[in-house]
Amino acid sequence: MTTQPGIYEVPEPVAVATDYPTLAMHIDGRWTDGSGDRREAVINPATGTPLGSVPLAEKADLDAALAAAARGYRIWRDTPVERRSRILRRAADLLRERAPQIGRVMTLEQGKALSEAVGEVQRVATLLDWDCEEGRRAYGRIIPTGPGETLTVRREPIGPVAAFTPWNFPAGSPMRKIAAALSAGCSIVIKASEEVPATACALVRCFEEAGVPAGVLNLVFGVPAEVSEHLVASPTIRFVAFTGSVPVGKKLAGLAAAVMKPTIMELGGHAPVIICDDVDPAAAAAACARGKYTNAGQVCTSPSRFFVHDSIHDEFVDAFVKASEAVVVGDGLAPGVQMGPLANERRRAAVRRLVDDARDRGAAVLTGGEDLPGPGFFYRPTVLADVPADAEILRDEPFGPVAPVIRFRALDDAIAQANALPYGLAAYGFTHRADTVARLTDAFEAGILSINHVGGSVPQAPSGGFKESGHGREGGSEGLDGYLVTKRVSHRLAI
Repeated sequence: MTTQPGIYEVPEPVAVATDYPTLAMHIDGRWTDGSGDRREAVINPATGTPLGSVPLAEKADLDAALAAAARGYRIWRDTPVERRSRILRRAADLLRERAPQIGRVMTLEQGKALSEAVGEVQRVATLLDWDCEEGRRAYGRIIPTGPGETLTVRREPIGPVAAFTPWNFPAGSPMRKIAAALSAGCSIVIKASEEVPATACALVRCFEEAGVPAGVLNLVFGVPAEVSEHLVASPTIRFVAFTGSVPVGKKLAGLAAAVMKPTIMELGGHAPVIICDDVDPAAAAAACARGKYTNAGQVCTSPSRFFVHDSIHDEFVDAFVKASEAVVVGDGLAPGVQMGPLANERRRAAVRRLVDDARDRGAAVLTGGEDLPGPGFFYRPTVLADVPADAEILRDEPFGPVAPVIRFRALDDAIAQANALPYGLAAYGFTHRADTVARLTDAFEAGILSINHVGGSVPQAPSGGFKESGHGREGGSEGLDGYLVTKRVSHRLAI
């Protein structure tokens, strides 16, 4: 790589063979191009060049996947939980063994740094282990009654699942749905993103080779509206799981509600960060920068509005700028790269628009604020200060490497601004005072709250949002709840 005057490295194509895999759908235990001839190009975001093409499902392919899921559900539901557990643990082992190879494919098609991609695959293996154990412990209970009667509560798999996932976590998003569904005893038809299909294919191969029966796990790609409308409406599907934007989530939730199907909706956010006056501003800035530039800011829980106490504002901003300028940006396959490109040109254009709007309204661009030269969809890590309240970036989720900073003097004002938006996915606070921790914990309207760090999701705890950021939880002991139904059984002795 060559060095751009200043601080960033200019992205250049990495001189290695891409060996991008052939793409196919997986229906009823078979890999297939489908019944039609429609395909969509998969683009390397670091170079802007095609990697391959993915087949798009026709109605006949979706019907085949639904029929397979119906058959697969009956087989998987009746498979003893101990055997299901062995199969799923074997799939987790295969994921760990193949993490370097799968991670490399993920970087090619999504752009994130290779270390992030490999780590993502390793984490989904742990998630699968966790959900597998939760499935082994999906107990019911016996309720005391009078003589001659037994009253029990059973927990049973809900049935075939339709799932839809985005491109920002090519392994993490599909695995949250697959692991929960299969651990609960359900079958699944999952439509993964057409922009990052090879990672999803690699996950499915691990389950296939581990011994998951045909029809239990079906993978399709296609035109999103066509696929979702067909799958959600089908009487075969009993549950709908979605991760993605608020507008699309509302559309799918409406489709499901029309046929009375329960859903999990993990939707977008616009996570506030409140930096109080009792913390080290440089340390807080370093932690925030690490969280902000993970996956180039393309994370639903990414910190995206920074409210900083006036007394430490300038020190925090100076340290944030230095940390931003130290980020090594480039092709995610190159050694030492910390942040890759945005996943596609439409994402970069959206970030550019938000930054330009803030600048036009009077915000100061302290670093970044422009594309990097050369091929690919790169955008410089960007810090904005003195961002006016009417700037679009304070209302619309940037989903990119941009950090708007806003001063505050009274904590109540910062909390009010943090909660002012219709989103409630994640929130962050930095303080050393126990009473302030309690205040933030009580006041933040968010389903995921981190104090003095900017951490991600973990398998052992639930993740999910308030308000328009969705409903339902993934992970933790709550993660299988949506995939199970509760059945009350009252049994009296024969008269």
